[in-house]
Amino acid sequence: MEVEVKFKVLFDEIKEKIERLGAELVREEVQEDLYFDIPLPNLLRIRRIVNTGEVILGYKEIKDKRNEEFDEIEVEVKDFDKIRDILKRLGFKEDIWVKKHRHVYRLGNVTFELNRVEGLGDFLDIEVISDNVEDAKREIWKVARRLGLKEEDVEPRLYQELIKEKGST
Repeated sequence: MEVEVKFKVLFDEIKEKIERLGAELVREEVQEDLYFDIPLPNLLRIRRIVNTGEVILGYKEIKDKRNEEFDEIEVEVKDFDKIRDILKRLGFKEDIWVKKHRHVYRLGNVTFELNRVEGLGDFLDIEVISDNVEDAKREIWKVARRLGLKEEDVEPRLYQELIKEKGST
């Protein structure tokens, strides 16, 4: 189970705090995620990692109301345009693009995904992969508090929801 909590942050400030914790920068990515219009709690996307050339087809099932618990399946594919065409021919409709610049850090079994999301701002996903959701959330909050993050910093909405809300205002 992927357990993650998303926080609204200031990119440079939180980056410095993550590095002070001793987290190791694993990689930097420029991501373009194309989400398809399927009913929640399911998510279907194709992710293109521009700076590495990777293309990943991903499916997630949201397991809770705060969008913190996910059952996720990902597979690397070769060709973004061909998998996009296959999904469209199967009847899936394109919904939302989410474009972000991501720094991925790791500290033990905790992953930090620091994102600058085009049109939305800066966010930090703190993630733990675990079969024990409660232990994972305790671990996430332990490190979040060390970064000075609080409950009011949590952003429970999905990026797709935030983009749609912004477009309707």
